[in-house]
Amino acid sequence: MNYVLTLRCPNRSGIVAAVSGRIAQHGGDIYEAQQFDDHETGMFFMRVAFSMAGDEAGFRNGLAEEIDRFALDATLRRAGAPRKLLLLVSRFDHCLGDLLYRHRIGELNAEIVGIVGNHPREALNLTLMGGIKYHHLPVTKDNKAEQETRIKDIIEETGTELVVLARYMQILSDNFSEYLSGRCINIHHSFLPGFKGAKPYHQAHERGVKMIGATAHYVTRDLDEGPIICQDVEPVSHADTPDELVRKGRDIERRVLARAVSWHLEDRVLLNKNKTVVFAR
Repeated sequence: MNYVLTLRCPNRSGIVAAVSGRIAQHGGDIYEAQQFDDHETGMFFMRVAFSMAGDEAGFRNGLAEEIDRFALDATLRRAGAPRKLLLLVSRFDHCLGDLLYRHRIGELNAEIVGIVGNHPREALNLTLMGGIKYHHLPVTKDNKAEQETRIKDIIEETGTELVVLARYMQILSDNFSEYLSGRCINIHHSFLPGFKGAKPYHQAHERGVKMIGATAHYVTRDLDEGPIICQDVEPVSHADTPDELVRKGRDIERRVLARAVSWHLEDRVLLNKNKTVVFAR
């Protein structure tokens, strides 16, 4: 059986030796290991992928010694086990369609437990939903809190582990953002921190930018300021219209969001205060 162990803790000597020794003691064989020592915060981060034929419960019990000794914030998961995913969308369905396609061909290792949209399913130009349940929850200024409660109920009922805002054009309340802390990814159609809010491509066009981009980040109470997971850019020119920037931006948004979601599902993203450590391949 293959496992992924991620950990963060205050940095000190002996962490790597203790963790690798514990894995070896239980017959484990490490096949991938990455680590990062943040000198600014004094924190240490590590991701270890290993195979182990021994008893998982015994390993967890033994690891408790290292957790106590080094104050580890550690997570152990079986590698490749699908995580439960809930997708939220509005009218722009290109990111949703891309995730559904990657899921269908086996590139996105997840169990999609549902799709929540604030517009009717018929408003989406998709044929990839299959048997995935669609929840139409229209949002107005009067029912926003009620609809967020319904989404929370869906999360609880389905055991959702990650919520993805696949161009869900609603600002989440502070309470809901806190509830989703560390397990909700948003795609922002801009290379943050520039051009926040509405119509970022139009803002970029007015400034005559020569690069456009997209940013995938974790959702926090601060709008579009959560820890960044992944970004990408593409060159543009003075001849590009706002519509052409939007068209090019759609491609960037798709690949950036898919990359961020995949990294999260593979336990490659560790929170580091208002930043992230990403152990990408």
